[in-house]
Amino acid sequence: MTKVQKYLLLLLRLSLGWLFFYAGITKVLNPEWSAAGYLKATQTLPELYTWLSLPTNISWVNFLNEWGLTLLGLSLIVGLWVKWSGSLGVLLMALYYIPILHFPYVGYHSLLIDEHVIYSLGLLILVSFRAGHFWGLDARLR
Repeated sequence: MTKVQKYLLLLLRLSLGWLFFYAGITKVLNPEWSAAGYLKATQTLPELYTWLSLPTNISWVNFLNEWGLTLLGLSLIVGLWVKWSGSLGVLLMALYYIPILHFPYVGYHSLLIDEHVIYSLGLLILVSFRAGHFWGLDARLR
């Protein structure tokens, strides 16, 4: 891999890391935030997402969502455990994608592909190229 490719991979890792960290920390710091509205408006698999939005479940769903995004972002920023956090991030993006999928439309403005798919592809690139090994803490764990 060339030096330019490594820098571009680093930039992708840092930018996705910041995107996820910011999305998560703003939820953590906002006591009014809840995923319930998003979950209740699902288009696909409404039984699952309605179950997740029940009062008995929403607190742990919110916790996993807030801290999952925050820790995913931190992991990418420092380049630690990128293989695992990136893979779990793809799963998280699938969980965000499914409820707004009304085949072949995703949300109101997309046909099959939306930002969740793009984020997943970016994460898969980071995982497959071992991005944490380039100017990240994963290099120290070898």
